Amino acid sequence: MRRPTRSTSSTRSSSTSWSGGCCSSSAPFSYLVDYFGLQGYLRWSLILIFMMLKAGLIVAVFMHMAWERLALIYAIILPPLLVLVFVALMVSESNYVLFTRLTFFGGGE
Repeated sequence: MRRPTRSTSSTRSSSTSWSGGCCSSSAPFSYLVDYFGLQGYLRWSLILIFMMLKAGLIVAVFMHMAWERLALIYAIILPPLLVLVFVALMVSESNYVLFTRLTFFGGGE
């Protein structure tokens, strides 16, 4: 007795349309950040969060990464994440360097 096989094309097309809808519906949130006049770290953190969410959806669905092997996912996703970690480390280091310079060389007095 054969079991009927399920077609993955319908699953992929429905998830593709779902992710396209998510990308389209998350775009207004990026514009609302400017509309509400948010400033400073809150503004830039929200913009970066929405950007990463949209990029993750694009990579996961349109590049079919949701159905690929884990090694390939790590090969594509892990390097940008490591770059973000290194950027965070550099920001922390720059604050320390600024503090040290102001402490030992004076603040322009």
